Amino acid sequence: MEYHNPVLLKETVDGLNVKADGVYVDVTFGGGGHSKEILSRLGENGRLFAFDQDEDALENTIDDPRFTLIHENFRYLKRFLRFHGVKQVDGVLADFGVSSHQFDVAERGFSTRFEADLDMRMNQQNELSAFHVVNEYEEERLKQVFLQYGELRAAPAMARLIVEHRQAEPIVTSEQLKNVLKKFLPPRHENKVLAQIYQAIRIEVNQEIEVLKEFLEQTPGVLVKGGRLSFISYHSLEDRLVKRFIRNGMFEGEPERDMFGNFEVPLKKVTGLIVPSKEEIAINSRARSAKLRIAEKL
Repeated sequence: MEYHNPVLLKETVDGLNVKADGVYVDVTFGGGGHSKEILSRLGENGRLFAFDQDEDALENTIDDPRFTLIHENFRYLKRFLRFHGVKQVDGVLADFGVSSHQFDVAERGFSTRFEADLDMRMNQQNELSAFHVVNEYEEERLKQVFLQYGELRAAPAMARLIVEHRQAEPIVTSEQLKNVLKKFLPPRHENKVLAQIYQAIRIEVNQEIEVLKEFLEQTPGVLVKGGRLSFISYHSLEDRLVKRFIRNGMFEGEPERDMFGNFEVPLKKVTGLIVPSKEEIAINSRARSAKLRIAEKL
């Protein structure tokens, strides 16, 4: 089975503008597709560091003296690059979201296609799982998770129903969760709503929004002048943060302007938004919602 079919492979690596002797980071190693493409463009003095918190990804490590795989969350980007003696790099690539492998392994609990225990942890060592979110969060907190991360209008009623049901018995599996929320799953839109519910729980379990913010704030500091960022997002919450950070260097509001109305930001966008071709989507349906943004350090 293909571990992960990289989306926008050529476009994403092209965006890095790889130099033969450069130092690059792939913070979402997964099956190693993007990393292999970067390595193919590096000379013998180039270096590539990759991050992945998922133990399953370690099996895909690349036997190459130019390559180092760091088994950590990319929220610790700067810390672990420093640990390896690297202060600045020429480019950072990220393919956010869940890998095909994580979706396809039923027991990981990421996919709406399989019955599985409620898990959804990208790092299997983490204590917080989907089970904890569904069975232990207070109603108000659960409502906020569904509202913020799933953008579900029925969030208050969903949270109330889950809390009522779990008083009788815990909700252990994806099938049980589906049955509890059945009245919110109209036949024509069942998969769409389920995907939103799963997305909300998964983002909470893995702290994806907090992690993304922490990571983005570190990127200007680790890039050399003229260094590139090449980032793929899959849902509007991620893409909004990436877009705002590239434009303003911050997530909320506007940067301070000088008396002439100008403001300084650390990055500039290199191209407009890049999305997969119809041909790529036909081959890999998971590419459908991908959005690629490329930026350069000023």
